[in-house]
This record gives sequence, C-alpha cells and structure tokens, in this order.
Amino acid sequence: MYRKLKVAIVGTAGIPARYGGFETLAQNLVDYLSDRFDWYVYCSSSFYNDKKLEIYKNAKLKYINLKPNGWQSILYDILSIFDSVTYADVVILMGVSGALVLPFVRLFSNIKIVTHLDGLEWKRGKWNVFIKLLLKFFEFVAVKFSHKLIADNIAIRDYIEDAYKLSDNVVLIEYGGNQSKKIKFTQEILEKYPFLKNKYAFSVCRIEPENNVEMVLDAFATCSHLNIVFVGNWDGNKYAQKIFAKYSKYKNVYLVGPIYDLDELNTIRSNAYVYIHGHSVGGTNPSLVEAMFVGLPVICYNSIFNVNTTENKALYFSSAKELYEIISSIQSYDLNEIGNQLYELANIKYDWDHITDKYRQLINRQ
Repeated sequence: MYRKLKVAIVGTAGIPARYGGFETLAQNLVDYLSDRFDWYVYCSSSFYNDKKLEIYKNAKLKYINLKPNGWQSILYDILSIFDSVTYADVVILMGVSGALVLPFVRLFSNIKIVTHLDGLEWKRGKWNVFIKLLLKFFEFVAVKFSHKLIADNIAIRDYIEDAYKLSDNVVLIEYGGNQSKKIKFTQEILEKYPFLKNKYAFSVCRIEPENNVEMVLDAFATCSHLNIVFVGNWDGNKYAQKIFAKYSKYKNVYLVGPIYDLDELNTIRSNAYVYIHGHSVGGTNPSLVEAMFVGLPVICYNSIFNVNTTENKALYFSSAKELYEIISSIQSYDLNEIGNQLYELANIKYDWDHITDKYRQLINRQ
C-alpha cells in the first residue's frame, strides 16, 4: 500500500504566510502539494499568538515558543529539527540557522535533509564580523551534512559548486511570484493613501544596508519630478529610523510602514509606474519576482542575482547617480516592452505550479 512521505518544514515563521519569502514558499508547497505528502510546518508562537491553527489545508502546524529570527532562530530551528526527527521522512530546512545539529541528525537517524540555502546570509551588510563568520560556518555544516541543497538563483548554485566542489548535490529551484496580482484602486485605498493619485515609483523591502535604501532615496530626493512610495519596516532598527528621519521630509518621498494585507500591498504595487529594486544580495528575491508578475517595468540594482533573475531584461543601476539618470530620462525607455518581457519571463520561470512540481520531484527522490 502506498504511504505518503512525511515532510517537515523548518525555519519559517509559519503558515498561513503573513510576510516573508520562506513563509510564502512554505504555504505554496502545502497549497499545491497537500495531496502528495503529509506536511508538518513549524510555526512561531509569537507570530501567531492571536490565532493558532492546528491544521492548514491538511498540514499539521507545530508551534515553538521562540522567535524565528535573531539569535533565537538558532534554537528555534534546532528544537524544530529535533522534534521532526521523531516522525518525518524528509526535513526541508529553510536557511542555515539550525545546521549546527545536522551532523548529529545524520549520525543517529535516517531522515533525509534538504536545506534551502537562502541568499548567502553571511554576506549581508547588517552583520558584524563575528556573526558573518558564524553564519559562514553554519553554511559549511549545511553543505556538508545535507542530502540535497536548494539554490534559488544560478549565482548561488555556482558559488556552492565552486566553493565546496559540489556538482550533484545542488538543485536549482527558483522562487514563485504569482501570488502577486493586478488589483484596481478602490476608493478606500485612495482615501487611505491619497498620494497614490499621482504617478509613482514603488519599492518594498526590509530596511537594511544591503538593500541600498539610501542609494534609492538619494536619487529620488534629487529627482523630484517623480514620486516614490517605499514600503518597509521604518521602525525596525536604528538604521531604518535614521533613513526615515533623513528622507521623510522630501515632498515626493512617501515612506509607508509594513503592509501585511496582501490585497492592499498588491493594489499599491500593481498600479505603480515603475518598480525600484535595491537588493544587492539574497538570491532570487521574492519582491522582484512579484513585481515581474504584474508586468511592472523594473529598475534594479546591478547585482549578479538581479541580472540572473531578470535575464538582463530590466534597467540597472549601481549608484544613486545612475538611478537618477535613469529616472530623469525615464520617458526615453519603452517601459511597456520592459514590463511585458519581464511578465513573460515570470510566467515561464517563476510560476508556483512549476516551482512546486520541482519540489515534488526532489522530495520523491529522497
């Protein structure tokens, strides 16, 4: 008799997804593959203290009373892994925070470990030298003791294969983005955000140095003829607060706090004139793929990750001056053609039906 494989997802804040790439990935795996596998998803009690579901679309939700980010993420992932060992056939580890215990798991159990490497976390500018070295060590352990590794960008796959001399263990599976939809303005949205009545560029990200927030806002502060609506966690850290204080005074700069209502976020995003993407690390970034799925012309930071994701079909900048030059002469570009090409690419490479089928094949091979 056929027995469904039991698959545990470790390392996300949980589902239903409220925010974040890993959370959206976990939800879509369950949404698309709930009939194929028995899913178990580890969730943070602190993220769902208002409403803890026991089941989501046949997936069993298991709660850990720790935060899934910061220093607590290490313990959060480790406790989740140790619990999953007692029943699961396959563990999908999102990120490398819990990798420290993988050698012990390999030694004392037959569970199969698939680690999603995220976006080379140790390269992020927000970390000090000690944390970078620690994250690099976690990456090393994850690479050496996982049965399979998932890279969501060619640049990450190439880095792992080159740095660790691997060729067979790394599987390229991109990120899906068709949760992003075109939604027309409602009167309610326009009353809440009256500045949306004018033409605007749009950006959304965590307010961190590696996302080049200051570079983007510098360009728009200088080029005042186009508004920018920038959604982010402006109270999230001292860096974000400093940026907010510096740029919120400009009349064409609208700094909006986190938006957790996906329809509201999609409405603001899908009606933008252009999308500005400042991320410099992070693999295939969810917000970039989501912008592509609503046909937005994209202007993004010239990193290998972004060029790979957009296949050189977007516009690119490496400094505030270059971004200023692009937006100053924006009417000279065929924005409709750029948006259409990126939309076509997104439908080919970043559709969740296609992405989750790759996961199905990978899990069944374990």
